[in-house]
Amino acid sequence: MIKPILAIALSGAAVFAATHATSAPERAIVIPAPARDVVPSAAPRVAVFAGGCFWGMSAVFERVKGVTGVMSGYAGGAASTATYDQVSTETTGHAEAVKITYDPRVVSYGTLLRVYFSIAHNPTELNRQGPDSGPSYRSAIFPQNEAQRGVAVAYIAQLTGAKAFPRPIVTKIETGRFFPAEDYHQHFYDKNPNHPYIVNWDKPKVAAFKAAFPALAK
Repeated sequence: MIKPILAIALSGAAVFAATHATSAPERAIVIPAPARDVVPSAAPRVAVFAGGCFWGMSAVFERVKGVTGVMSGYAGGAASTATYDQVSTETTGHAEAVKITYDPRVVSYGTLLRVYFSIAHNPTELNRQGPDSGPSYRSAIFPQNEAQRGVAVAYIAQLTGAKAFPRPIVTKIETGRFFPAEDYHQHFYDKNPNHPYIVNWDKPKVAAFKAAFPALAK
C-alpha cells in the first residue's frame, strides 16, 4: 500500500501512478474445501492470517457470514511492539495481518482458510502481493492453537497434492504476537471507498468473493 502521508499529499491520479500502473481483474481460484477442519464449538474463535496489505484482507473477511470482527494489525515479528512506520522498514520481522473473530457454529476455520487461499491473497507470491513487496507482505498463517495448526498444515498439503495452483504455495506457518494497527487502518475499505488503491486492488477482490461464495457472503 502507499504510505498514508504520501497519499494525503498526492492527488488521486498521482497516488494511482505512484502505487501501480495497471491491475488484472480479480477472480477466485477454484480450490477444494479442506478435508480436515476444527471441531465446531459454541465459543467464539480467533484466526490470524497474513497475506499482503491488510486493507483488502480485512475487507474480504468482514463480509463473511459468521465473522463478528476483523482487526488489521501486525504479527510474527520479534520486536516487543509494532507500528506501521516500524514495520514498513522491513526490519522488525512483522507481517501485515488480520485478526478475525468468528462464530464457529456459522463458519469454520477451514472455510476461512479456503477464502484465504482462493480469494484474500495469492499464496504463491513470495514476500509480495500485487503492487506491494517486502517480507511484511508475506503469506503466513498464525494458528491460535494446535487444532488450527493441524488443519492449516493439512490443507496446505492437500492443496499442494491437488496442484490447486500453477506455482508452489509459499505460505508459512508461524507464531508471534498480534499488534493492532493504527486506527486509520481499521475498516479502511469502508471508510475510504474511493481511494485509488481500494478501487484498483480491493474492490475487485471483494466482488470476486461475493461471486465465488454467494452463500457465504453477508
